[in-house]
Amino acid sequence: MIGKILSVILLLSALVAGGGMYYAQVYGFYDRVVPHPGEDVALLPIGGDTPQAIAYGEFQAIDADSSPIRYRACFTTALKPAELAQMYQLAEGAEPRIGPSWFDCFDAEAIGDALAAGTATAFLSQKNIDYGVDRIVAVTEDGRGYVWHDLNNCGEKAYDGTVVGEECPDPASDLAKGN
Repeated sequence: MIGKILSVILLLSALVAGGGMYYAQVYGFYDRVVPHPGEDVALLPIGGDTPQAIAYGEFQAIDADSSPIRYRACFTTALKPAELAQMYQLAEGAEPRIGPSWFDCFDAEAIGDALAAGTATAFLSQKNIDYGVDRIVAVTEDGRGYVWHDLNNCGEKAYDGTVVGEECPDPASDLAKGN
């Protein structure tokens, strides 16, 4: 009888712990980002190193302090990808990361499909917004836009344990901090 009680206690403890971890990962660490009108969506000009804000509306975003790649945002814009591509740096090979299902304006699979089909274009917004992490902005032909953070070459090396090398900024430098 005591063995059954201990088994039930152990099973319930595992379920509660698993449920707590699931909640923390999917809901607990995320916060809504307070919009800063005219500043939230910016792109890096061709040949420049200071992002420039673009016209946008209906901005909403989430972020988490637990990881630099948890940032996700959605917006609308009247600007077309072709006109933006003439002025701003493209982000070749950008692929959005899956976000939490409850932030339903950001569908990473649909964004990735639009990028692959050519109905969306990805732009570089800011290099090293956090060490080894770039901010990417994608704009679709129908005026929807998405923002996420993605590892750059230095970030991929740093996080997989490969020697970073001299081409990457020092993690303690202002450049690596996005400043």
